[in-house]
Amino acid sequence: MSPPLPPAAVALLACPVCSEGFTVAGESLRCAAGHAFDRARQGHVTLLPPSGSRHGGDSAAMVADRAGFLAAGHYAGVTSALADAVLAEGEPGTLLDLGGGTGDHLAGVLDRAPAAVGVVLDASRYAARRAARAHPRAMAVVSDSWSAWPVRPASVDRVLVVFAPRNGAETARVLAPGGRLVVVTPAADHLGELVGPLGLLSVDPDKAARLAASLEPHLRPVATGGHREVLELDHGAVRTLVGMGPHARHLAPGALDAAVAALPARVAVTVAVDVSTHAAGS
Repeated sequence: MSPPLPPAAVALLACPVCSEGFTVAGESLRCAAGHAFDRARQGHVTLLPPSGSRHGGDSAAMVADRAGFLAAGHYAGVTSALADAVLAEGEPGTLLDLGGGTGDHLAGVLDRAPAAVGVVLDASRYAARRAARAHPRAMAVVSDSWSAWPVRPASVDRVLVVFAPRNGAETARVLAPGGRLVVVTPAADHLGELVGPLGLLSVDPDKAARLAASLEPHLRPVATGGHREVLELDHGAVRTLVGMGPHARHLAPGALDAAVAALPARVAVTVAVDVSTHAAGS
């Protein structure tokens, strides 16, 4: 049986049908209007709008690769930089990890914010199954980040987005007064040593402008930072790194395996990310 849902995390959620808040009724969430959503046996809850979603999120294979890569600690520095930005203006009480995948980054932040609770929103049911077990003060929800979120207005102290799409209007709606959005995006040379040899997608040189456009006029930047380190990865780690990201959708498995096999036994790979903090208002 799954552990109990954190009450303070449930309090952040809203019914995707009528926008009312929830109470826990056994293994279900039920709103005042009587709409009920059963908790899956893996621990997550699906809160999609009545029209459903066109976005299925990451596949089971992609999620398995992400879980393996993060469990090995390769992105621990990214998680630490994220937590530093989240805690820069004091410890928050409520966190929403948008497109949070397996919940590993959120769990790392919660470890440094002992009074906080968190919710992972992700379109992938495979990711949500893992996120439901990521941390005792977190819960996982299958939801579509491109539509209205099943989150109550002005309820969240920090919204986190790590390598995931942004939704400026919904972020501004759910942020509590004084709340912040913290975004982690790849820098220009992120994984640069692998782009050519493996045929990976390169970082868009207009990334910063696209980020600003995706958030304006709802949010404004208030702080910037970043993280950079060089990892030494073996072939297995390189394969899972590529498999967990958007590159996996563009590469044939056989071609990827052959390209990885041609690399040196251990490869120096640059991890370079930008971390930006945003507040509501133009």
